Amino acid sequence: MNTSVGCKRIVERRAEVLASARAFFAQRNILEVDCPALTQNASVDVNIDLFTVVSPLHGTRYLFSSPEYAMKRLLSQGSGDIYYLGHVWRHEEAGRKHAPEFLMAEWYRIGLSFQEMIEETLSFIETIIPKRHHTLLSYQEAFQRYLNLDPFHTTREELLSACSDIEGYPLLESSTDDLLTLLLAIKIEPHFDEAALTVLYHYPPTQAALARHTVSQGHAVAERFEIYAGGLELANGYHELADPVEQRKRLIEENETRKAKGKAPYPIDEPFLQALESNFPDCCGVAVGIDRLIMLAEKASSIADIMLLPWTLNLSMHLQAGHLSFVSRGYNELSEYPTSSAIRPSTTSLKSLE
Repeated sequence: MNTSVGCKRIVERRAEVLASARAFFAQRNILEVDCPALTQNASVDVNIDLFTVVSPLHGTRYLFSSPEYAMKRLLSQGSGDIYYLGHVWRHEEAGRKHAPEFLMAEWYRIGLSFQEMIEETLSFIETIIPKRHHTLLSYQEAFQRYLNLDPFHTTREELLSACSDIEGYPLLESSTDDLLTLLLAIKIEPHFDEAALTVLYHYPPTQAALARHTVSQGHAVAERFEIYAGGLELANGYHELADPVEQRKRLIEENETRKAKGKAPYPIDEPFLQALESNFPDCCGVAVGIDRLIMLAEKASSIADIMLLPWTLNLSMHLQAGHLSFVSRGYNELSEYPTSSAIRPSTTSLKSLE
């Protein structure tokens, strides 16, 4: 048990947060679901590696990094609005802002618009941390404002030039999305307002494999948003893709990218794709990192400070395995730069995000 905040205080605070979260969902008639954490099929994301369990009786299973696929199967069967509040796992993430096992709230709302989902997520966050000013900035606006680049019409040469003063990152081996994410983290996130909740929205279509696409400012964008407190990512939400053919195509592309990066591909979840073919509703979904919210509320310097029994970071193991590089979301003390994926106050209204 970490004693920097105090065992009793951590137990009480986490219990308060769990109760507040469940009350938030109950007030909105969103039902809790308990999804199996050990899955036969895997979620496919180039930037997220999964813990693998091999059983002589049941073969290979995966600890999920999100209950998303299971929840979408329930949605297609008529569950209505649902949420999950529990642990998820991501392999090879450990540091001040990251833990391999962490607590997440994920929920899906049928019929809610993209803008309404942003508003609800902000309300949820502010049940745990004090209210803050909200700022909104599109992905395009962020790059134009701080780098004088249009991420939707830039060239690879321009991106490499913008990254030229960043040392220690394999620039020439990086994809366009890698370079955009690097610039976002290193040259845009430092401008985030520490006193605000910043919503970054309308990402490039290639950066949201599970989100619908729309057209904004004359170009295609993904209906994806992320919410930050300063530079700390708290939430990631989508207007959920409902096209099974397009979804299969994107998952195959993710696996191809994994192989190109020297990673093993994951088996595609056929029951998930079948769910998209069968009465899957128009909905939005979001995942929120609860430990990070508690970290902010308690003004803790590390996520381990607010966990009941935190993971111990094995620095020597990371060194031997060559993991002193990049993690799937943001960056920590083990790395200077990210491999995946907001900002001076904007007057953009939620009602004008179309």
